[in-house]
Amino acid sequence: MTDTDRLLFSGADWDFDRIWRVHDAIEDIAIKELGLSIYPNQIEVITAEQMLDAYSSIGMPLMYKHWSFGKHFASDEALYRKGMRGLAYEIVINSSPCISYIMEENSMAMQTLVIAHAAFGHNHFFKNNALFKQWTDARGILDYLEFAKGYITRAEERHGHQAVERVLDAAHALMSQGVHKYPRKRVLDLSQEEKRAKERAQYQENIYNVLWRTLPKPTASRMGSRDLAERKRALGLPEENILYFLEKTAPRLQPWQRELLRIVRNVSQYFYPQKQTKVMNEGCATFVHYHMLNLLSQRGMLSEGAMLEILHSHTSVVFQPDFDDPRFSGINPYALGFNMMQDIKRICEEPTAEDRQWFPDFAGNRDPWGTLRGAWADYRDESFILQFLSPALMRKMKLFKVHNDADDPSMEVEAIHNERGYREVRKALGRGYDVAQMEPDIQIVDVDLAGDRRLVLHHRVSNGVLLDEGEANLVLRHIANLWGYEVRLIEIDATTEMSLREFDDVAPTVTLG
Repeated sequence: MTDTDRLLFSGADWDFDRIWRVHDAIEDIAIKELGLSIYPNQIEVITAEQMLDAYSSIGMPLMYKHWSFGKHFASDEALYRKGMRGLAYEIVINSSPCISYIMEENSMAMQTLVIAHAAFGHNHFFKNNALFKQWTDARGILDYLEFAKGYITRAEERHGHQAVERVLDAAHALMSQGVHKYPRKRVLDLSQEEKRAKERAQYQENIYNVLWRTLPKPTASRMGSRDLAERKRALGLPEENILYFLEKTAPRLQPWQRELLRIVRNVSQYFYPQKQTKVMNEGCATFVHYHMLNLLSQRGMLSEGAMLEILHSHTSVVFQPDFDDPRFSGINPYALGFNMMQDIKRICEEPTAEDRQWFPDFAGNRDPWGTLRGAWADYRDESFILQFLSPALMRKMKLFKVHNDADDPSMEVEAIHNERGYREVRKALGRGYDVAQMEPDIQIVDVDLAGDRRLVLHHRVSNGVLLDEGEANLVLRHIANLWGYEVRLIEIDATTEMSLREFDDVAPTVTLG
């Protein structure tokens, strides 16, 4: 066989035969040599406009319609047409089959790169990571999205576009507060949601919540702590999943409106693991494509020209500007994830004495892919960094910790990449990927059932960071519209339990029920 005969393709043009030939060659390496476990692949070639459309609808096929998606499409399209923004080479969907959208404008070398990256790297991570197993239903998500799109379309036909839009606007404003953050029970089979939606509607027609059965009693204002505890127990308070609480207990919502909240809540829950695994997910996909394509190159299956194009794209993706570089905008998750996984491979194969001291469990075990598959399955970004970030990589990336308080006129470097600073730097970097640190902790803590039915929320403030007053009032208005009565928000110091700020009560402006 000549060198030309071994090549998977030559030239920049692609066709479907070449794409499948590349897919089969990569699959052979992924499964037989790297031990990857993947969902069946479905690869679809789309245009730039279709890619923009996928951007606007949060990357999901069969997504329901909402004006915000069109707004994002118009903005992204304008920037793209002016040459001010590029497009991703691919979008991959956590589903079974795993859907990878690749751009028709890509060269064949780029198609090879994105197939390795998305159809095998991301695919393996989606299927095997514990968070995705706990919170997502890859086999049911496409059926559920088809049900959701149809349900919302029928709701618009029956109740009017404006009425549906008001509910979706409010639900979208609360998406970040519409997830269960701790396991309660196994994720539902989403493919059965249409059947369950009909059952829920019938149930709502037959009964109503006993908590709203009676009028307030004159002596209700003198209810003691025992009554308060019983009321909170009956309502399941405190509750941090605001959309869930409103879906189940808002007294004025109709069954179809509750179903809309449930749809938005399920979509938000589907994306919850992705918020916690950006570094690991992209690092896994980048590490996988880098090593698989290098193997293909070493075996003479990729030409030098194709490999140069692939490496040019790869190095651009994992580029990390220094802190004093004008291009610096934080830690590049691709760079951090890929560098950490490269470093784990080095520690498994060629550990130093320092590595053996820091990582006795896997240093020198000669099984980098087994070690990485275990890490990809069992960790999220925060814990992955705390467990696997090495002193050698901290030195290589020149990481340091800065104390930056808004009340101080200057910044202070608290720890650098040396013996005294390694653990502090690693701890600080890991904390930066903790969802609990990135998103406000807002909980529903009480409902005045016996009085004016006011909903009371607490924001537990950490590190002194209060909510933006203007945005908070807008979101409170959405909550009040869904709840049907006034809403009160109090910001409380998470450490001392002292009240820091109390917002004025917000009343509903429209009646949704």
